[in-house]
Amino acid sequence: MKKAKDQVRLDRETALGNPRGRLFIDPISTRMTDLSGVRLLRCGVDTVRQLYRGMIRPEVVGFFEEPGLVDFAGFRWHAGRVGRDSGYQYKLQNADLGLVLLVKNFNSKLDSIGPHLKIEVSPHTIDSMTHTELQRLMDDLAGQVLVHWERNQCAVHLALDVQGWEPPADLSTRMHCKARLQRDISGISEISWAAKASVYGRGETFMFGSANGIQLSIYNKSVQAKATDKLDYWESIWSRINNPFDETDPANYQKDQSVWRIELRFHHSVVQQFAEGSASMDTGAYIGTDCYADLVPHLDGLWSYGVSLFRLLARPGVYEAFWTLIRQDVHVEVPVPSLLDQTAYKRYYKSSRGFSGKNVDLFMGNFISLLARERVGAKKAMARLQEWECWPVIRDHYAAKGKDERAIYEHVRDLLEERTIRWGRAV
Repeated sequence: MKKAKDQVRLDRETALGNPRGRLFIDPISTRMTDLSGVRLLRCGVDTVRQLYRGMIRPEVVGFFEEPGLVDFAGFRWHAGRVGRDSGYQYKLQNADLGLVLLVKNFNSKLDSIGPHLKIEVSPHTIDSMTHTELQRLMDDLAGQVLVHWERNQCAVHLALDVQGWEPPADLSTRMHCKARLQRDISGISEISWAAKASVYGRGETFMFGSANGIQLSIYNKSVQAKATDKLDYWESIWSRINNPFDETDPANYQKDQSVWRIELRFHHSVVQQFAEGSASMDTGAYIGTDCYADLVPHLDGLWSYGVSLFRLLARPGVYEAFWTLIRQDVHVEVPVPSLLDQTAYKRYYKSSRGFSGKNVDLFMGNFISLLARERVGAKKAMARLQEWECWPVIRDHYAAKGKDERAIYEHVRDLLEERTIRWGRAV
């Protein structure tokens, strides 16, 4: 992917170069953009999902025999079943506490050690506790759900809320990224494999990338907050910071303007890649994080990577002025010093050769045969693959061969057609 250039920043009053200026100029076309009206309200952690391995305690399994309220670990919870799409069978939920415990992985046996617990944390709980307090709480809960427990990496969502900017009408065409899937969501469902996009109407939500990797979502947070009856909470968060650019206008958040959110969602498998591939510039040691608390000093690194992976361009090779702004000025609000300037961030991809690559090829061959026999089409087959926990392994295997997700779909489609024509349906 060709590297893009940032626009030049100038002081709005003097027109002289200023690394924090809000006047942007395209170095080639000399087109100028004034972003003095853009208000950066907050960039913080919106979601934490901490995963654990271990064996489920028998008394915990008993909570799910009859759905209802239960006492566990000093709190009241609602125990019940959860849809298979989550990857788990049961959940313990306390919305007031802001925690959901997903228990019993569908793909692991109940009486064996496996990835049997995921703890999901809401924004208000993340905001109300330090990262060390939150990690201690999650670890304590893990110890009461599982025996022989250990941390099994975490996933995070980083959210930037802004006013004075909204997505351009041609956002989907000007957003460039390695991600193969794009969505524009708000009403009518239409999926086009040729365009690699799902288009839904008024354009209040845009999504790029896969939930099993790094996903970018841009949406109207004001509309979403009203719909979920959480506008009062978010207004209290947005009103914390005064306007740093205008002393005569101290309020940064304006109630009469919509808030747009730019959210980067990092799957736990991607966080693991950073943990294994990123190293300290001083010692050369890999960061090796496996939990949220240890990841916090590296969140600026994840943000920087994400807004460079997804690139909103003004023209080929040049970032849109707003994208330059959020690449250079935005830092994730955390209570510890950032290690961005002390760490070389890189994703480690496991080799697809040898054992894992061979098994992916064998699986895909058998998978295609079963699909042909059951008359399953390529689109449905691809959707099932992307929902599977082993999809990242398959995706990385083909990425090493130079195939993106679109190419994988075409590969599945072509093999299905060949298998059906050569051998018929009875394979």
